[in-house]
This record gives sequence, structure tokens and C-alpha cells, in this order.
Amino acid sequence: MDLTRFFADVDAQPWAELHHAYGSAADIPGHLRALAGESEEAASEAISELYGSILHQGSVYGATVHAVPYLARLAAAGHRTEDLLVLLGGIAEGGADEGDSDEAACRTAVAGQLPLILARIDAEDPGLRRAAAWAAAMTGAAGQVLPALRMRGQTETDPRVRAELLGAMAHLDPPGTAAEATGAIGAHEPGEVRIVALLACVDGGLPWEAAHHAAMLSLLPANDLVQDRLDLERNEPLQYVVEELLRRDTDADRAAAYTLLAAALRSAAPEARAEAVWAAETACLLSRSAPERLAGAVEELTADPADVSSAYSLLAKLGFRAAAAVPALARLAGGEGDPADRALEALVAVAPDRAAPLLARDLERRPRALAAACGFLGGGTAGTPFPYDAVLLDAIRARLRGGGPGGNETIRLALLLGAWGSRASAALPELRSALPGAPRAVPKALVAICPPEHRETTAELLTAAARTGPADGRLPAAAAVRELTGDAGPLLAAVADRLTPGGPAVQEAARLAAELGPEAVGLVPALRSALSGSGGERTSPQLDADAEIAAALWRITGDPEEAVPVLAGVLAEAEPTWMRWTLGRAARAAALIGEAARPLVPALEGLLDGRVQVPPVVLALHAIAPEHLDGPRAAALLLEAAERDDDAATALEALVALGPAALTPDHRRRLTDLAERDLRVRASGLEPGIAPADERLREQAREAARGLT
Repeated sequence: MDLTRFFADVDAQPWAELHHAYGSAADIPGHLRALAGESEEAASEAISELYGSILHQGSVYGATVHAVPYLARLAAAGHRTEDLLVLLGGIAEGGADEGDSDEAACRTAVAGQLPLILARIDAEDPGLRRAAAWAAAMTGAAGQVLPALRMRGQTETDPRVRAELLGAMAHLDPPGTAAEATGAIGAHEPGEVRIVALLACVDGGLPWEAAHHAAMLSLLPANDLVQDRLDLERNEPLQYVVEELLRRDTDADRAAAYTLLAAALRSAAPEARAEAVWAAETACLLSRSAPERLAGAVEELTADPADVSSAYSLLAKLGFRAAAAVPALARLAGGEGDPADRALEALVAVAPDRAAPLLARDLERRPRALAAACGFLGGGTAGTPFPYDAVLLDAIRARLRGGGPGGNETIRLALLLGAWGSRASAALPELRSALPGAPRAVPKALVAICPPEHRETTAELLTAAARTGPADGRLPAAAAVRELTGDAGPLLAAVADRLTPGGPAVQEAARLAAELGPEAVGLVPALRSALSGSGGERTSPQLDADAEIAAALWRITGDPEEAVPVLAGVLAEAEPTWMRWTLGRAARAAALIGEAARPLVPALEGLLDGRVQVPPVVLALHAIAPEHLDGPRAAALLLEAAERDDDAATALEALVALGPAALTPDHRRRLTDLAERDLRVRASGLEPGIAPADERLREQAREAARGLT
């Protein structure tokens, strides 16, 4: 390879005009030179920089497409060939076969280099053969790649290369590779090949039969068998198999998944049990029946004290069904330090009544357990408040009196007290003293626990905080005064003070002004002044605030003349992909206005064509101009949104608003399926909150199905 001519070609390209993850791609020629240089350190750094810029966390760019042929030519010339083949595979991996996106262009560009890539399928170095097989498969060009992979497979003897070849063929042709994979799961094959064959059987849609079950168990622990593979999606085989079987959503496949999990959880090998615990956690996040079906393995899982600590997260997901683990958890929670805190955190989810006295005994040193008890993560372990406990109340009061809690701890203690309501009224003095340390959380808790005879003095304290306390706590303090006494004066003053154009609290202030309604008529000039205007590009916070201001102006004045143009500006400027929640807020504000918001109908109808916050848009159109809605089409869009967990709760709300006439028999079937299927609808978010949120959604779906029958 003539490097002089190569780099003359490189330098002739308009790199400075192209872009990657960090802006201008003018640095690409320097990285290419480092790859062709003699310094191993510089070449390694160049590879790292390219992963960060042209393949940033799996994303590709215009500069990525441009770089592909140069990367391929360097690889063909023997410069960092294995590394560059893997990089090229990664560039192709996330692409589509059609379309005009950067992703599709990148896949096409790498596919254009297949002659150079496939030439390394027969390289002497096994690492090169593996990298070439994987990179070629990622192009999706089955017609060109599969024959080469199959031909190499006939003579390949290296187990790791054979595994990569089989995985590559399964990637390109899952059903067509299933028969070959079935023949490779037997004990006569190396473990690296057998485990990939099992994954290929799953990907090929084969029934999971006794032979697969036995082979999987015999290979556990299996993670080490795939650690050298380039396919990172399947680097935890047991978890992958269980997840894929559950996603098939059939009784037979669920039974196979849980039979496999139960056997793996009882394995004699600790490493195998650890892999099974992780797979079981995944099942709990994916399947509604998982906690019930896994409960039977708890006793065996906690029989060995060494296993309990690795199962804390799983036990928490099982909740009360893990009652057999309570003695072990309570014993460990009575220890010292972080291990005891983690055990107590799990006990909070499994048996909160047993956890309360242990939490009280060492409250200061149990931050994880306290976070779980107050529902700090995910809305609580079961969507219900932590049970009231008099001993724990005394411990919280002592902790607050001691002046030791930091900001987060004070917030959590306030949340816990507020959830207990009047039963925690004895803590009123301590909570009042804690107000400066947590000015946003404490006001609401004070309202919740304050007995009638102390409302006046508590309101005086909160009024002072609303006037002169920390700036970020003034609105919560003023809102608490109104809730305690009905006096809106402090809230009106605090809202007016925070309606600073471009200020950080405009959205919150506008929302509170809207809640006051006509009582806040004096705030109308301040609300108008806080609007961001339409000049230049506006940020999401500015557009969010404008939507809230529009809603406030409507609820205060009842005049759509100001509110509707503001919402029109938000709907016109908000970018659907990145500002979908902003569009949702604007749509909800439009729904409040109702028929008077008819000028917004064309913009709202346009939002039904893409995957953009359809549920609030349907609600808005139904409230503004129901005759513009095709009921069955709207119902179908809402069901699609709910099924993909795209603001599913609002989608169900909108379905109910449309009424029974909009639903076809197939719509009713899909709605029932949302409520009764085994796969969770809500499957994203913070782990502790997934199952509780999904259960709440399930009940909402059941109620909607009953109402729409």
C-alpha cells in the first residue's frame, strides 16, 4: 500500500465540513495516520478516539460514512487489521438496509468493503478470522456473506472461530441455521460452540426441548464461554435464553423458561447460581408471573449464607413472595456496615414490618434501607407507603433533633413522615426545625402531619419561609400555607416573585398560578412578561414554561385569545423527536381550553402521523373538535402507544374518553391483552419502580376494559 498516495487522498477530503459526535471531523486524518504509524500506543489511542467520535455509543454520523473506505483500506494493508474489522462491524451493526439515514448509509458503506473483509475469513490468525466473520455478518448482506461463512465452517477447527461463524450465520439467517445449531449442542462439541448453538436455536425459533434444557444446564456457568465473542447482546447466555423464551409469550415457552431457571437456581455451582439469579431478575422485570413462579426457589437459594448477599436484588423484586428468606435477611441486617444496609434494603421489600425496628435501631447508618422505605426510588417497593412504626418514628425524631442529616437524608425522612400523615404528628417540632435543610420536601410533609391545633403556628413558619427562605423552597412553602389555611396571599406573592423571564422556576410558578384560577388574576401581567417570545430558537425548558403559562392564562381569565397563540407557537417550534414531552404538555393545555382552541387542530392532527405523544394529542382533539377524530383510527393509535409503553397511562385515559363506539372487537381484544398478558407493559425506568408501575397500569387497563365493554 502506497501510504503517500493514500494520505494524499485522505487529505483531499472535506473532513472539516463533516461532523461526528464531537463536532467537526477535522481530526480524522490524524487518527488515520496514527493507525498506520509505528507507535502501538498512538494507534491504540486512535482506535479509542474513533470509537468515541464516529461510533459514539453505537451512533454513527456523516463523517462515519466518509471514513469507512479508509478504515477498510488500512485494515486490508495490515494496519491494526483485527481492531479495524471490529470497528467496521460496529459501524454496520446498527444500520438499516434501506432509507437515507446515516445508519443505512454506514451499513451500505461497510457492505461495499466486503471483498476486503471476506478476504480475511481465511487468514492464518484466528482473531482475524473471527473479526472478519462478525464484521461481514453485521452488514446484513446474507447473499454475499453466508456462502463464505459456510465454506469456512467446513474446514474451521478453532472452537472460538467456529462459534463466531455459527453466530454470524444465525445472525444472517436464524431459521436456516437452526438445523445446524441443533446438531452442535451435543456433548461432543466444545463448550464455546455448544453455547452459541443453543443461542442460535432460540434465535431460530425452535421449541425449547429437553435436549436444550439439559445442554444449557451442563454448560453453566456459561458467561466465560462467550466472553471473547464480539456479539455483546448475548454475553450472558442464560439470561438471554430466559428473556427470549419469555418474549415468545406462550405457555409452553414460559414453562420452559421457569423450569430452566428453577434448575439453575438449585445448581451445585455457586457461579451458576449467580448467573441464574441475574436471569431471574430479568424475568421479574419482563414477566408478570415471574415473582409467583420463582418463589418456590427462595428457600433453596437462601440455604447457603454465601448466596444470600448476591440475591438481595432478586429477593426485593419477589417482595412478600420471598418470605422464606426473612430469617436470613433479618440476621444479616442486624450486622454492621454496608452489607447490613443492603440486607435491610431487601428486607424492606420482603417484610417491611420486620424491617422497621431494624431500621430504627441504626437509622444513621442505613441510607439504602431508608431510601427503599421512603419510596425514594421508583415510587416505593410496592406502590404503598412503608408501614407506620412507633419505634421508627422515635428514631426519626431523634435523628432530626441531632442535626446530623444531610440534604438527601432529611428529604427521605420528610417523605416517610409525610406518608404516615397524622400518625407522625409527634414529629412536628423536629420537622419544623428541619425546614431550612430541605425547603422543598418539608413543607408538604408538614401539611400532612400537622394537627389542627398547630396549623396557625405552622402556617406562620411556612409564610416566613415563603418570603425569606431559600429561593427554591419559597413556592412549596407558599403552596403549603394555602393548603393548611386557605390563604392564597403568600402563594400569589411567591409566584409573582418567581415569574422572572428565563428564570429556573417559571414552569412551576405558572403551574401553581393555574391551580389558583381566577383568584390569580393579578398575576396575569407577570405571566405575560414571563413568556419566552418567538424570536430565535427556544429551549425545551422555555417551551415547557410557555405551555404552562398558556394553561394558566386560560384558567385564570377564561379568554383563549392569548393562550391559543402561545400554544400554537410551542406546537410549531417543538421538535417531535427530542421535545415529545413538551408537545404533550402543549396538547394537554389545549385540551383544557376545549372548543375555543380550534385553530390548533391542524397542528395537532399533524402530530398523529408520527410516533409523537399520540395519547395527549388524541385527548386534545377529542376535547376541541371530536368530529375531526376518526374514532377507530384514534383507538388503534392509542393501543399502539400503550403496547409500546409510550405514555401508556394517558393512552388508556384517552381510550376511555373516546368511548365504546370507537373500539372494534379487535381493539377490545388488544385492550384485554394489555391487562391480562404475562409480558409487562411497563418495562423501563428505575428497576424498583417497574413492577409497581406495571401493576398500576394493569389495573387501569382492566378498569378501562370493563368500562368500554
